[in-house]
Parts: sequence; structure tokens; C-alpha cells
Amino acid sequence: MGTLPHAFSLFALILLLTSGTGADQSTKTQAIFKGSARIGAIVDTSSRIGKEEIVAMEVAKEDFYGFGNLTFLLINDSQKDTIHAALEAKDLIDTRQVQAIIGPQTWEEVSLVAEIARETQVPILSFADTAPEWAPERWPSLLQASPDKRAQMKAIAAIVQSWNWHQVIVIYEDTDSSARGVIPHLHDALREVNSEVSQFVAFSPFASSDSISKELENIKSKQYCRVFVVHLSFKLAVRLFEMAKNMEMMKKDYVWITTDPFTSLVHSINASVISSMKGILGVRSYYPKMGQHFENFNQRFRTRFSRKYPREEKKEPGIYAVQAYYAMRTIALGLNKTGSKRGGKELLENILDADFHGLSGEVKFKNQNVAAAEIFEIVNIVIGTGYKELGYWSNGLGFSEDIHENSIYNSSMIDLGQVYWPGGPRCTPRGWTALTSAKRLRIGVPSMSGYKEYVNVDDRLGTNFSGFSIEVFKATTESMKMECDDCMPSFPLYEFQYFNGSYDKLVEQIHLKNFDAVVGDVEIVSSRYQYAEFTNPYTETGLVLIVPARSSSKAWSFVKPFTTTMWVLISVITVYNGFVVWWIERKHCDELQGSIPNQIGIMIWLSFNTLFSLNGPKLHSNLSRMSGVVWLFVALIIIQTYTANLTSMLTVQRLEPTIPSVEELLNSNAMVGYCTGSYMERYLAEVLKFKSQNLLHFRSAASYAKGFEDRNISAAFLGTPYAKIFLAKYCNRFIQIGPTYKIGGFGFAFPRGSPLLASVNEALLKISENGTLQELEKTWITPQKCPEMQSESSSLGPSGFRVLFFITGGTTTIVFVIYVCRTNLVRHKNIWGIISAVLKRWFSPRRHFTRRVANVEIPPKAFPEAPVPLA
Repeated sequence: MGTLPHAFSLFALILLLTSGTGADQSTKTQAIFKGSARIGAIVDTSSRIGKEEIVAMEVAKEDFYGFGNLTFLLINDSQKDTIHAALEAKDLIDTRQVQAIIGPQTWEEVSLVAEIARETQVPILSFADTAPEWAPERWPSLLQASPDKRAQMKAIAAIVQSWNWHQVIVIYEDTDSSARGVIPHLHDALREVNSEVSQFVAFSPFASSDSISKELENIKSKQYCRVFVVHLSFKLAVRLFEMAKNMEMMKKDYVWITTDPFTSLVHSINASVISSMKGILGVRSYYPKMGQHFENFNQRFRTRFSRKYPREEKKEPGIYAVQAYYAMRTIALGLNKTGSKRGGKELLENILDADFHGLSGEVKFKNQNVAAAEIFEIVNIVIGTGYKELGYWSNGLGFSEDIHENSIYNSSMIDLGQVYWPGGPRCTPRGWTALTSAKRLRIGVPSMSGYKEYVNVDDRLGTNFSGFSIEVFKATTESMKMECDDCMPSFPLYEFQYFNGSYDKLVEQIHLKNFDAVVGDVEIVSSRYQYAEFTNPYTETGLVLIVPARSSSKAWSFVKPFTTTMWVLISVITVYNGFVVWWIERKHCDELQGSIPNQIGIMIWLSFNTLFSLNGPKLHSNLSRMSGVVWLFVALIIIQTYTANLTSMLTVQRLEPTIPSVEELLNSNAMVGYCTGSYMERYLAEVLKFKSQNLLHFRSAASYAKGFEDRNISAAFLGTPYAKIFLAKYCNRFIQIGPTYKIGGFGFAFPRGSPLLASVNEALLKISENGTLQELEKTWITPQKCPEMQSESSSLGPSGFRVLFFITGGTTTIVFVIYVCRTNLVRHKNIWGIISAVLKRWFSPRRHFTRRVANVEIPPKAFPEAPVPLA
């Protein structure tokens, strides 16, 4: 509740001083207003909002005169003072005995007025920005008559997202309604669109010009961000913009976005005042300015407003006038149901039952709050006409140029048309800028990098910075150009400064404000995020294992063209094909007869002989010839492939690792080297489970090679960028094995929340897509040309020969089935004979089919054999 306890104490003191006169006044007033319905209002009569509300309520009184005996509209002036507003509320309730009160405008005033009306339960229709969630429970008669500002904060976030601004500064009025009601919703809405509030700046409602100027100067000198969201009362906002113009903060690169308290009154700003606000983008509640009902209200309002406030140049009504008008209508309808002599709880219930459609939207209460606004208007203050309406934003739909059933909606407001920005319409503001034109960004560079290809700091003739990382950063900043030709480069001026120390300490310098960014071969590591944020990696990410390589032994090279599975499959197919040929030809060739060992040997010889010769004239059956031809065709392809692969293996040197896998390295308890960075030691020990005492730190490629040469280490883990350099330098002496562990990668470091980060990431993508990054990599990182090597097994498996094996195996099987079927058909005359013979053999005693029974020779005539013709 913020200032509420202090306000109550002051109010209690005033009540004690004034309590004596209240009873007499109440008695006199009851006589005057007896039988009449009365509505009270508490407004700031000196403000534009108060003036519009007064005129709108007077117009409403004319329209609803007589509803529930509505006769009197009693308006009291809050005089911009919380305590005075409370006294006026006590006067309206106790003395003038009003049935309901409209206003006031701020939550501080509303909370005191609601407390006074708590016992009598006089309905209070508040116009404050918002009300706490606990307010309805404490003050049942308090109704929020102005729409909730939550959706408006989403509209502002959508504008920020449209222009890809990732950082904003929020300037708000230090009141309870802003600090606790509006600003948290704005913060949440911005986070939903991946934007953050880099700074909150709170101004007192009575802030002096000096305090405002001091805060603006502080922002200008210490913040990169140039996107401002302003949630201030109208008069305070006008003072802010006048000072901002004087301080040259209404120029190019600045963005000013305003909310309802200011934007809904831009129609009332005089030409002399609005000249300091050119380029402001504003969001305000929408109501249609068309139709007979609006034209009637607008004409009557302007006439009465001109007569009542002749010094005001602008006469048209705004959203506050519309809300006051419908607040009067809501109460009048409730009085019409209740009657003039009744109020309090019964009137409150009738008001809560209100359900009608007004100019500003639906008037219907839910949880003592009027229906939230869903449509907001986007306006832009321009030269000459004052302001123009760019379009609309609808909650859940997006931006549109107009509001009707066939409106086309977009998620971005870019399509709404040209925006007049501070400094002119040509350049879309970046949303950030360098602190001052004289101050350069300090870019930290590691001076102790062991890989000069990435970062090389040469201080012999003045400090010179070169290397792949440096050139990538330069190319990135150069690509960050604005869309228009006369705009300044997007990236601030900078200078490189070297740093002698560890990489962790280097990144920490950003947190300590010693550097504004860090560029170099800096790994992206989670532990460093407490000090800075990183861009997307501009190198490959990963950690690989490097081990010494050795030439493989050639003693068994003749079996390596094919895999073991391939050799087994060739043997099986060969033996199967030979068996089928032997089976078909065995009765026609005496050489295929003989003892069982002799026939097995002949069958195997016949199998492998067909790999090199068809032996066509020696085969008697066309079926065996068919099988042999197909197998010989397949065998020729296999032999030629074998010969080619074996020649390649014997000609090209093949490397194999001295340690085949990470698992074997772990089990061997060997010493392992790792590259720069304490995070690497933690990763190897905690994730890959290497013993800490087995880990040695090396800084450069030369030190690694020396460690291998002296046998201090058996293997080394390097980041992928470093591994490229190392393997290129020591060609064919080392080899990469095992998986690539996805960690690390090089990135540029910036302060946490830096508005530069998103733009740098976008620029990195651009130089990657247009080929610049690849060209730089060729210039600085491309490996030296090495003699051709084979580091992986090139043995061929059966997958490439699958179809051939199916063809030869299928052909041989078909041949064998045809031979068996034809042979049995000749013997048994027909298929039924074959079936009968099979059944007879199955069910008959075994002795009937044996030529020798009990060692007695059975005459051959007992088993006549049918002649077997040539197939």
C-alpha cells in the first residue's frame, strides 16, 4: 500500500480538526437535497484530464437527467493533493450524502476515498491506472472504471519487438499505481518478447527541473541503451521532453515510447509545446471517432468545453472524457433501478450488473473491474499537424491499419507505414549508441594465446593485433551498417587493449568495468556467464581427442579389402553354388564319383574353380551351366573390386591410432594433456572421469608436440578450433579418434544485458551467410597440404553387393528346385506319383527301402531304377 499508513495518519489528524462542523452541515444539506439523487465527483479541476471529465459528466447529466431522480452532479476539486481529496470525499459522503462518487485519478487518492466510503458502502468509480488484487476484498464498494493497463503494456512490447530492440529504459512516476500496478506488467511483457529493462528511472510527481536534468545526464553518459518507455503524468512528461530536447536527446538514434497518461492527451498539446516532442511514438486507448452517437457527443462536448474553458486551444474530447461520460451513465442506470432514496449496497449491486457497449468498448464489471481494453491506437508526433495515427494493435491479433471485420493483422508494426523518428524519418533507430563520440570501447584481447593463428599480439613496433579472431571481429563490426547512406556506423568506435592473465580473469574484467568487450580465442563456458554474455560461436564447437598415429602393418593386407562378413558370405555362396553343380553333374561324370571324402573334396574344388572358369564343355546339364554363368559373372565383379581396393591399400599409406578409444585411454591410466582453460580440467575430471593427477596443461601446439615427443603424455584433448591448427602443423604424426564432445566454441564477450549483443549476433550471421567467414578461415586457418593418408578402415562390406548375392543365390536355388522336381516327375510319371512316393516313404517301415537288410544282398531287380535322362 506504499504511502497509505502515512496518509491515514495525516487524514486522522485533519478529521479531528474538522469533525465539529460536519453534523451542522449535514443537517442543512439533507433539507436541500431531500428526494433527489446525487452523484459526486472528485477531480483535479486544473488539469486537462479534470477539465475533460467535468465537461463529459455535465453532458452525461443532461442525457440522463431524471434517471432515478438524478438531479445533482456535485464536483469537488482534489487540488492535486491526496489529503484534500480525502476531505472532499468525506464532505460528499457525510455532508452532501451522495449516492456514488466518480474519481479520483490517482491510486493514492482512491485508496483514501475508498477507506472513507468503507462503512457507508458508497460506490466509488475509480479512474486510477490500476488497483491491487487485494483491493476488492478490503473495499467492496470500490470499482475500477478505467480499463486495466496490462494489455497496453503488451502493445508497447510488440512495438519494441517489431524493431528488434532488446534493451529499454523505463521512466515512470514514483507512485503506487505505477510502481506496483503498471511497471511489473511492462517488465513481464518485455521479457516475453526477449527484451529486457536495462534501467528503471523513477521521478517524483513533484520532481524539480534539476533532478530531471541530472537523471537524464546520467542516462546519456552511462547507458548505451537509447530506447525509452515513458509512463508519466502529462505535465511531468512535457517537462521531461523539453529537457531532453535541450540536452540533445531528441535526435537520431533515440526512441521515445509513451503510454496512456501522456499519449491520450496529445490531442490537447499546443503547437509551441509539441515542437519539442517530434518523433515520439505513443500508445493510447482506442475508441471509434465515427457514428451518430459520437458525432452528437463530440459536438456537444466541444461547445460546452469552449464555453467553460475559452483559453484552451484544443477542444476535442479524449478517452478520459469518454470514460467519465460512461461512468455517469453506469451510475444513472443503477439509480434508475434502485430509486433515489436507496444507495449503498443495493446501488452497488445494480452498477455491477451493468452490461452495455460504449464508445470505448464494453462496459461490464468483473471482479469489480471494468472489462479490459483490447484495442490500442498507435500515434506518432510529427511536424506540422501535431500527430498522426499510424494504426492499431489488437490483443491477440497484432497490428492493423484499420479496425473492421476484414482487417489484415501483422505481428510487426513495420507494415503500418513510415514512422517519423527523432532526427527524421529516414533512419530506423538502432536503439543504442556509443556513450560519447570521444570515448571508445575498450576491447580486451588475450596476449598469451598459444595459437597465433587466432590471436597474435605484437608489441615490437607499437602494439599490433592480428589473427583469425581479430579479423572476424573487424568484419562483423564493418557489416553492422544502417539502411541509409548518411547514418553513422552501427558499432561504436573501439580500440584493442591486451591483457596478461588467464582467460577467466580476462572475461572477469568486463564485470569489473575495465573492458567493454573481449575478443579472442575465448571459449564459451557457463562459468564465465556470471561476468559476461557471449555471442553465438563463430568457430566449430567441440572437444576432440588427439593421439599419435602409426602406419598400419601390411602383413595381412590381402584380407583387408573385404570385411569379415563379406568373406564369410562369399565362402557360403561359393560352396552352395558348387554343391548344386556337383549334385546335378554327379551321375554323368565319373570324376564326381567315389568315396565320401573324395566327393567332398571334389565338391569344394568344383565350388572355387567356378570363381575362375566356367568349365562349360565338361558340364552336361544346362541347369548347372546356368548356375555357373551367373556365379561367374558375380565372381568377376567381386574379384575386380577386391583387386582395386587391395591396390589402393597397398599404394596409399594408412594410419592407425596408437590408442583406439577413450575407454582404453581411461583404463590405461596414461597421462593426458589438455588445452588452455580451467574449465577443461573440470570437464575431463568430472564428466569424462579422468584422474586429476593424470592431467597436464599445455598452452600451444608446439608444447603438445614436445609433450608427445618426450612421452610425457599419451593423448591430448583439444578444442576443435585448436585441433585444426595442431593436425595441420604436425601432418600425419597424429590422428583424431573418438566422438566430438559438444562444448566450447569461440565467441565474443560483452557485458550482461548489453544492447550490442543482438546486433553483433545478427552481423555474425551475415558474414557467415555471405562467405566472409569462410574466406577468413581459408586465409588464417586452412591446413597445410599433407600426403594422402587413410586414417580409417576402407574394407568393403556386403551392403554394396547385396543385389548380386540375391541374383546368384536365387538363380542357383531355382536351378536346384527345377532339377529335383524334373527328376522325380520322370520317376513317378506325374505329380501325384511324387506325392504318393513321399507319403509311402514317410509311413512305410524303413526296411522296405534298404538294399541291405540283416547283411543280406537284395537283388537289384527288387529296386529297379528308372533311367535318368540329361536335363
